[in-house]
Amino acid sequence: MDIVQAIILGVVEGITEFLPVSSTGHLTIVEKLLGLKIDDPGVTAFTAIIQSGAILAVIIFFRSDIVRLAVAWVKGLFNPAARGEFDYRFAWYVIAGSVPIGIVGFLAKPLIEGPLRSLWVVAAALIGWSLVMFWAERVATQQRGERDLKLRDVLVVGFFQCIALVPGVSRSGATISAGLFRGLDRVTATRLSFFLSIPALVAAGAYEGVSSAGDISSTVGWVPTLVATAVSLVVAYASIAWLLRIVAHHPITVFIGYRIALGVVLIGALASGVLSAT
Repeated sequence: MDIVQAIILGVVEGITEFLPVSSTGHLTIVEKLLGLKIDDPGVTAFTAIIQSGAILAVIIFFRSDIVRLAVAWVKGLFNPAARGEFDYRFAWYVIAGSVPIGIVGFLAKPLIEGPLRSLWVVAAALIGWSLVMFWAERVATQQRGERDLKLRDVLVVGFFQCIALVPGVSRSGATISAGLFRGLDRVTATRLSFFLSIPALVAAGAYEGVSSAGDISSTVGWVPTLVATAVSLVVAYASIAWLLRIVAHHPITVFIGYRIALGVVLIGALASGVLSAT
């Protein structure tokens, strides 16, 4: 991979990571268009590692919230009186909601890196999950805010996050939809989606960086990987603020037309032989 390709992929990751359009799906498509072998272990690891840049953007953007939650959590561990505070409970909610994807991601790793690394899967997921997003908005009551969160809500959102391991679904699209199904308002669902992304994507990036270091070195290269990660950080930081403004005033269904159009174009390209699935 050259530096120009790395920059392009970093921009794609940064723009799409927190939008309900599937960053992994977009990265897979663009990697294929750039002539990369999308089911190569090094390319798969690269796709996971550069998401760390986007997650660092989340940490920077929500740094004051994260520090407040961390302080409340530590304080609650040693002071029973502090355990009634919402921040202490919310910190535990984030931890509990991150457990499902940690288990499923580890157990399903061969499937994620094998059969699911197909553009047919991406196309089907882009279209199929759009219907779920539409349904979520249709039935959403949005009557509950962040202070109304319960452990069951976060576990449901955490299980939905596992579905986003399928390229094309979208992690934010899955988690925001789950929040809407639970009656959360859109901003609360989106903020929860951001917080749940931190443990999930940090763990995935760290795991791939260690376990697939050799594959990265022999195929993609560490310099392009680090460049793409840095670019994704800068671009993702801008995308976070934009998405929060969008969801405050618009339903997530505004992204459905784009998702379906991309899925249809991709199916046409695959069916005509313009693109191969892997």
